[in-house]
Amino acid sequence: MSARRPLDPAARRIRRLRRESWGFAVGSALFFIGVVPAYAAWAGPVGANVTFFAGSIFFTTAGLIQLLLSGRRTPDARMNRADRFDWWAAAIQFAGTLLFNVSTAAALIAAIADPDYVGAGWRPDAWGSAAFLVSSVLAVVATKDRGTLWDRDARTWHGTGLNLLGSIAFGVSAVAAFVVPSTGELVSPLWANLGTGIGALCFFAAALLARRTIGEAD
Repeated sequence: MSARRPLDPAARRIRRLRRESWGFAVGSALFFIGVVPAYAAWAGPVGANVTFFAGSIFFTTAGLIQLLLSGRRTPDARMNRADRFDWWAAAIQFAGTLLFNVSTAAALIAAIADPDYVGAGWRPDAWGSAAFLVSSVLAVVATKDRGTLWDRDARTWHGTGLNLLGSIAFGVSAVAAFVVPSTGELVSPLWANLGTGIGALCFFAAALLARRTIGEAD
């Protein structure tokens, strides 16, 4: 039986980029499904929060792949501007995914302890959403000089633009999900759900377009 031929560095890079894209696509799909009213009613508070938590794990896995690809070394004076902004965008995004891990896990634990109290379920937290927004802005800056990136297909205008829109939508959702102390109600339940759904769709579209770009480059 012949030994399997190892992949060359370029093939390994493409495989990792594809895994990154699929991770973001699956994670986004789970976040979108989680806010669909019919699904939330069918799954119940625990099932809906399991969906969000699973989505956050896919986000974190994809974010780690992206950081390892773009962050082969920490930024220094020798690194060009595009690679430097790309590294920080990946690092801050990865931190944001970890914050979503924490918030979705907390919501799931609360749902298991008292499903009736959770009610509306998880919504994007302020810190995780802020990290996504900062990361998206840095990615847009990196895309301005994508020709000098470690891989020009790592950032594209349609990808960074959609991710920025998605991050803004998540930010709107986080603000809308703030509980008003005097009433105990959300600022806007409608936008808390809508912002999450729109953001997830933007992230999903960006991931699929990135997957297509990688396939064309192969």
